[in-house]
Amino acid sequence: MLREWSLVRWVVAAVMAVVIALAIGIPSGLIHTPWYSRMTPTVWWNYPTWLATAVLGGLISATYIQARTVPRVEKKLWATVGSALAVGCPVCNKVVVAVVGVGGALTVWAPLQPILAFVSVALLGWALQRRLQGERLCAVAV
Repeated sequence: MLREWSLVRWVVAAVMAVVIALAIGIPSGLIHTPWYSRMTPTVWWNYPTWLATAVLGGLISATYIQARTVPRVEKKLWATVGSALAVGCPVCNKVVVAVVGVGGALTVWAPLQPILAFVSVALLGWALQRRLQGERLCAVAV
């Protein structure tokens, strides 16, 4: 189905992938900026999770170009937020620190982050597969 996409869809996918990558990469410290510095080092799986989220999010966004249905983005949005929380610094997350403290952020939250990353990327993959399957099953001649 992706082979049949127009140039416009591919451009939207690329632009949205960059937007998502910046929206996650800057606040999580995966992209180094003078505005924010991460308190804990990145882990090897942070970068693949970040890139997979950006690519899948961009592809999902492009499926809404020329779509005949009203978009329902809540599941995809939560999966993207989950990925952002997974790759973020556990000590820098104010909500986590407020709930479990700094010690809990490192001993409770940090071990859960890889699981959250896997689930989030899997949900994004599932959402893309469903969107593409819906286009195939409900194709309308234009």
